[in-house]
Amino acid sequence: MGPRKPKPLDAAGLWTYALRALSTRALTQSEMRTRLAARAERPSDVDEVLQKVKDYGYLNDQRFAENYTRLRLDNEGFGRTRVLRDLRARRVAPAAAEQAVRDAYREVDESALIEQFIRRKLRHSGARPNLKDQRQLASLHRMLLRAGFPSVKIFEALRKLSLPEEWVDGLESTAEEEASD
Repeated sequence: MGPRKPKPLDAAGLWTYALRALSTRALTQSEMRTRLAARAERPSDVDEVLQKVKDYGYLNDQRFAENYTRLRLDNEGFGRTRVLRDLRARRVAPAAAEQAVRDAYREVDESALIEQFIRRKLRHSGARPNLKDQRQLASLHRMLLRAGFPSVKIFEALRKLSLPEEWVDGLESTAEEEASD
């Protein structure tokens, strides 16, 4: 026997469901619409409840994008590309996502952010992390790319780590070749 399907909800039930959902996690309008549509007895109730939630100020994509961006920057130290990609995955309107990221990263020194990210991830306190071979360097490079930092800034940071110059040069050449394919 498979999982039971939840009982469809009328407008009042959807309202309660929406408030309960927002009490546990911040949601975007699109995420809320999807959740409500899956539970609605009548599709017309979805827009009504969604509008009511927005009118009460419980659902605001611009505010969501601003808070989400600030948290990702302050807590994880991610680069702007990663945060923008995550906001798009959460289905925030592109204009709202771009504005929030632009505002949050306006005065951020991305080079310093990369260095902090490296220190935190590799847990090293000195000027040089303990990288024993080029594979570890390549892994670090991929980690920084996934974290949303631009390649140019990543290679600048890697050069500052006093790694063997040929390691970074080789990695940069490989990255350029892959980008041109």
